[in-house]
Amino acid sequence: MMKDKALEELFRTGRPVFDDKDEFMERLTHRLDAVEYLRQYEESTLRRYKYAMIATFMIGIIVGGGLLAFILSMPADAPLFTFRATSGFLHVAEQYARVMATTALSLLVGVGIVCVISNSLDIARMRLHAGASSAGLSGSR
Repeated sequence: MMKDKALEELFRTGRPVFDDKDEFMERLTHRLDAVEYLRQYEESTLRRYKYAMIATFMIGIIVGGGLLAFILSMPADAPLFTFRATSGFLHVAEQYARVMATTALSLLVGVGIVCVISNSLDIARMRLHAGASSAGLSGSR
């Protein structure tokens, strides 16, 4: 309650002086132009992020689908690669290369999709924040 009274008193006593209206309007116009430039720059940056994210998502889906189709279209009895090993880890890797490659590719595509969704949520949050701040600027005029 006391803070409200103190603020009210501060606003009552603070009377701005506008001696030169032309200079004041010029400074105000310059500041508003700067704010408008920053808003347009932020919007263009968000638009570029959005297009880059969409392009990355589409390229990832196409490349991932193509590699998955390639791996699965090869004959089941032919290994993806051969080490000419008869025992040990290399022999196991040679036998299960198709399963390991398909699993790794699926995980990579899954992580990519999660990253794209996360980025799209970040962009939406930035756009919401930018809209709120520009609404606050236009409301104060």
